[in-house]
Amino acid sequence: MKSKQETIFSSKTLTYFLQLAETMNYTQAAQILGITQPALTQQIKKLERTVGAPLFYSVGKKLRLSEAGSTMLSATHEIYEVLNQATDEIQQSTSAESGEINIGLLASVEYSVFEDFAIQYYKENPDVTINFHMLTRKEIWDRLENNRIDLAIMYLPDDSIKNWKPYRSKKIITEDLLFIHNDEKMAKRKKIRLKDTLNNVWVTYPREYYLDQVLRENYKNAMVDLPNAVARFTTPDQIYQFSAETGAYTALPNSYISAKGADSNLHAAQFEPGIKFDLAFVFRKDKDEIPRVGRLLDAFDSYLEADDYISRLTQIHDQKYGVTHHDEGAKD
Repeated sequence: MKSKQETIFSSKTLTYFLQLAETMNYTQAAQILGITQPALTQQIKKLERTVGAPLFYSVGKKLRLSEAGSTMLSATHEIYEVLNQATDEIQQSTSAESGEINIGLLASVEYSVFEDFAIQYYKENPDVTINFHMLTRKEIWDRLENNRIDLAIMYLPDDSIKNWKPYRSKKIITEDLLFIHNDEKMAKRKKIRLKDTLNNVWVTYPREYYLDQVLRENYKNAMVDLPNAVARFTTPDQIYQFSAETGAYTALPNSYISAKGADSNLHAAQFEPGIKFDLAFVFRKDKDEIPRVGRLLDAFDSYLEADDYISRLTQIHDQKYGVTHHDEGAKD
């Protein structure tokens, strides 16, 4: 027969409790967990019987954490923190030249530089397996917290995480968000005010994506109406193509536009005031002390020292589309 501690602190029990505390919705939590709602309800009730107090209560249709639930949530986070620290300490004694590295890549980030780096890194480190996971912001933070990814590649600042104490960030590049349009009347303008971008429909990222939320926040702060989005896509290539074919306005990172090169149908300008953000590695503290993770981060620094991020993007784009630059000098 299981002890009370075994019942409370089983991996499955904590996972179910954390997911429900995250979503505050039995149906949604059950779907994410891949179980039925009655099965989830049964597990939560079993946990409540074990601790001797209700963990959740309802206010109308909304679910809330009880005082006991808040205590359990705090304890669960502390348990995960201890386990994560122990895992990292164990990993710090492993080899730099073998093992696995799990990287969560924000789905809206242009991934070609990281793909190219991974190819080069494998050639020099064939015993290190790099696993890339294309994730939403929520999935990235969940997996960072649960130690299921070693590194995240994402945009910052990110207000969706309230507690930065367990994490560190390492900037890759500072980005400008550029306004993309086909209006010849604005073609020579280097900067465009937000209010001047509303005379046409838009194509952009889905609402829960970082760059769409950045846009919405800037328009609201400027007390300007939000753009009218008629289409939403998850990758910059899809957004750019839709804009080029339909004339819809959009906004994309400067690095992507620089690599893309000139397009006779589209023009780019900075927003006024400017909209900036960082592309960065994010990881739990001491992750870079794990030999293979630290070595990969150092290798990425060297990769960008040889050719910076924009240059890498441009080279990859030129190779992909067969572009040649006859006026370029030979590199050493």
